[in-house]
Amino acid sequence: MTTASIRRADRRISPVFLGIAAVTAVSGWATWTGFSDNPGLAVFLFVTAAWIVSLCLHEYAHARTALHSGDISIGAKGYLTLNPLKYTHALLSIVLPVVFVIMGGIGLPGGAVFIERGRIRGRWKHSLISAAGPLTNVLFAVVCTAPFWLGALDGVPDAFRYALAFLALLQVTAAILNSLPIPGLDGYGVIEPWLSYRIRRQVEPFAPFGLLAVFAVLWIPEVNGAFFDAIDAILRGLGVDEWDTYWGRDLYRFWDGTEEVPPPLSP
Repeated sequence: MTTASIRRADRRISPVFLGIAAVTAVSGWATWTGFSDNPGLAVFLFVTAAWIVSLCLHEYAHARTALHSGDISIGAKGYLTLNPLKYTHALLSIVLPVVFVIMGGIGLPGGAVFIERGRIRGRWKHSLISAAGPLTNVLFAVVCTAPFWLGALDGVPDAFRYALAFLALLQVTAAILNSLPIPGLDGYGVIEPWLSYRIRRQVEPFAPFGLLAVFAVLWIPEVNGAFFDAIDAILRGLGVDEWDTYWGRDLYRFWDGTEEVPPPLSP
């Protein structure tokens, strides 16, 4: 096998990711058309698959930015194939974020791709690599909310509208939480290159627990309430109101057994 063909293989989109994208497309179609007898199941599959797609794109953004910043080992690790099974910690990158969504309807970020930082020169490059992931979530949120802030919801079925709203909520929460300057999260990775060596050494042992700490703090009712008030304000600015996200979450959690169906929106 030649070097060129190896490079092509390193960059070829994996069947695993294509399969996840296919589930997103099919379940999105089922949500739009009302094909499924259980609209909640269709919304669940659509939002979950789309959420995993966004997680893959989040990690891909880190990897692609690292590649262009000097870490040429990225391709050999399989990170450019969008295959979530290639991540350093598939449990943290995919399983836990999905569990968090199922448990509480919140888009906690995952991690991680292993970047050989020693190959990269320049503090701005290191910061940009860390920022690339949350910026991907921001872009995803903009795409999900585009029909809302563009006023292009005429003809969009209610279930699909609610699903988009809930998916947008996940993207906004992921972008904000992952931008926090807490060890282990991308927000800390943005500022880390600008900190002194002594501070970095002192903070390093806490990095593995940053994500869990965020999750624990969000269980505090006052913190949780203030956080989601801020999220709702951002979503309202993007044209998504609380009605949309409420019913999106309600449809997503179809297993609760309430069998409550959202009333049709007024024309």
